[in-house]
Amino acid sequence: MIEKDTIRLLRECDAGIKMGVKSINDVMDRVESKELEQLLNACKDEHDKLDKELQELLGKYQDEGKDPNMMAEAMAKVKTEMKLTMHEDDNTVADLITDGCNMGVKSLNKYLNQYAAADEKSKDITKRLINLEAQLAVDLRKFL
Repeated sequence: MIEKDTIRLLRECDAGIKMGVKSINDVMDRVESKELEQLLNACKDEHDKLDKELQELLGKYQDEGKDPNMMAEAMAKVKTEMKLTMHEDDNTVADLITDGCNMGVKSLNKYLNQYAAADEKSKDITKRLINLEAQLAVDLRKFL
């Protein structure tokens, strides 16, 4: 049970990191403020660091991870394009990324509870990813 829950939790973190990085990449060319650009790039760098750890663990279990849900990805892309077409500014970028962070925090906490038998290393990565997303949402408040 521990190994199954560990792999499942790692897969969800993998999908979450990929979704987070893709969402940041989708808005970067619309960012006006240097400060917001630096904040998003720093967060993306932290996602990349976590991803390296995550990929090592997935490799240990000989698992390829998980891509984000295609429907969720498509809906996020459409929402991003629609909102930015109507209001292309840092406020809208911050709003979109904050929504993504909040959904990530909610989902990851759900998976942390659902896969309670996962090993401590996987839970630690999940908690660090949750904290990264939550902190980004806080940091973005000044741009809302």
